[in-house]
Amino acid sequence: MEVKIGISDSPRELIVNSAQTPDEVEKIVSGAIGASDGVVSLIDEKGRKFLIQASKVAYVEIGPTTGGKVGFARS
Repeated sequence: MEVKIGISDSPRELIVNSAQTPDEVEKIVSGAIGASDGVVSLIDEKGRKFLIQASKVAYVEIGPTTGGKVGFARS
């Protein structure tokens, strides 16, 4: 599953491919944003941990992984 996180004061978004369910990600983000000193903590498919200060989160998009192919096709 792909999670896109917009960070305030940053022109780029953070994209994390996570094995967590959409419900788990939503619960993590909601809990962190509701806390006074919240930190969004997500783990990607390779086991890397991403920590984002919740007060800097502008938006979160949760959806299926976009497995589009990049390259050239023979016609």
